[in-house]
Amino acid sequence: MRAFADKLINILEKHRNDIAAEWCKGVRSNPRTPSYHKMSPEQCSSNAIMFYQNLDRIYFDKKPYKAVIEYFTYYAEDNYRKKIPLHEAIYALIMMRRQMWLYAEFQAPFFTGLEHHQAVETINKTIRVFDHGIYIMTERYLELMEAE
Repeated sequence: MRAFADKLINILEKHRNDIAAEWCKGVRSNPRTPSYHKMSPEQCSSNAIMFYQNLDRIYFDKKPYKAVIEYFTYYAEDNYRKKIPLHEAIYALIMMRRQMWLYAEFQAPFFTGLEHHQAVETINKTIRVFDHGIYIMTERYLELMEAE
């Protein structure tokens, strides 16, 4: 599984700017994320680029929760400072995850049964990363709101 995940993560890291640009186009035009509409493409894509840069560290860490906490705490604080409502920041994360898998699907078709099984395991682990991230981000947003 490690070799397959390495290949997939490498594709995502190598093309992080392209993936982030596509995500940014989507989030800047989606009716569920109006706070992103006024952002410049550079400002918008910075969080996605940062996530894709750190994906290897987050994904392969034996105890990834610390890396997940670090990234998603930063994500929450950055979006909070930008006055992005929590529900929009969460939906943007969902779109980030979706964009990542759409890109990977077109770059690395899964032909064999073994590869398909490994892809499903990789997808499930990545979904857990995002699920933990959404929890951490929500918790941090609430702390920031209470502090005001």
